[in-house]
Amino acid sequence: MGASYTVDVIPGDGIGQEVTPAATACVDALAERHDFTIEWRDRDWGSDHYRSTGRMLPVDGLEQMADADAILLGAVGDVDIPDDVTLWGLLIPIRREFDQYINLRPSRTLPGVPSPLAGDKKLDVVVVRENVEGEYSEIGGRFRRGQPDELALQEAIFTRKGVSRVTRFAAQLATERSGRLVSATKSNGIIHTMPFWDEVARETVAEFPGVTLEKVLVDALAARVVLAPDSLDVVVASNLFGDILSDLAAAVAGSLGVAPSANLNPEREHPSLFEPVHGSAPDIAGKGVANPVAAIWAGGMMLRHLGQPEAADTLEAAFGAVLAEGTRTRDLGGTASTTDFTDAVLARLRK
Repeated sequence: MGASYTVDVIPGDGIGQEVTPAATACVDALAERHDFTIEWRDRDWGSDHYRSTGRMLPVDGLEQMADADAILLGAVGDVDIPDDVTLWGLLIPIRREFDQYINLRPSRTLPGVPSPLAGDKKLDVVVVRENVEGEYSEIGGRFRRGQPDELALQEAIFTRKGVSRVTRFAAQLATERSGRLVSATKSNGIIHTMPFWDEVARETVAEFPGVTLEKVLVDALAARVVLAPDSLDVVVASNLFGDILSDLAAAVAGSLGVAPSANLNPEREHPSLFEPVHGSAPDIAGKGVANPVAAIWAGGMMLRHLGQPEAADTLEAAFGAVLAEGTRTRDLGGTASTTDFTDAVLARLRK
């Protein structure tokens, strides 16, 4: 009898409800072939839940998921509800309660996917983003709301523990790839937190003699993603810088529709969460044209985390082959529907 896993599924909002079933179907197609089983626990949480209850997830929602092996999320966001309500009501509490301090964002040029890169330039980069502190702290507030002298204060929080553990994860990943690690910084302009980031990153990478660390200012690094993408392999960055750089890398790869991510608790003391990064895309929700690649790839990242690397490789090869054959959704210049593309991947997986 093979391994068995429990996974909480939160399709969420917009196209999340369309691409999440594509991901679960692909994972299910691999289960028997690779001798494992998945128990999916469906959670109808998100903006509709907020409209009926005033909360994005139940009061005990985190407790309900605490014993899961993983969480698969579709998307969060609705045009009628402020983003700070939807995001801080669902995704952020999950990341922080379950100490998912690594946000892993792979981006690479895929076969059959048109990229804005000139000539024969290729991209294959993994952004390791610190995921629970940094610029996205909860510390701050607003004073004298609505007045001419209104003030808003937001504190960025960088701890030695936080910087060292994300850098250590990135350095370990670099040892498994090219040995090259780039650290995103802005220590020429941000006088306290960024020099601290540089110092702790340098000390941490010294524990990995096979890794070379290059410190690059984030504005120059953004230009390098576009102009010299093949010079990058693993990038470690703070919460804000990692968020921006990983979206830029996804756009350079061709589309946010092919960008997955993992929110990891590497020690596995809590469940990790896997999601596409394209958002709820309300402009195309319900039209059946959403690109399921990112969600399917996120499912592959989940399988790798669960200890099923062969199944993950099979899944990545399958959607890559379908793209190479020319089956593409509208965002990639094709005409395939969400169902068309998913069916093509499933056909390959079932051969």
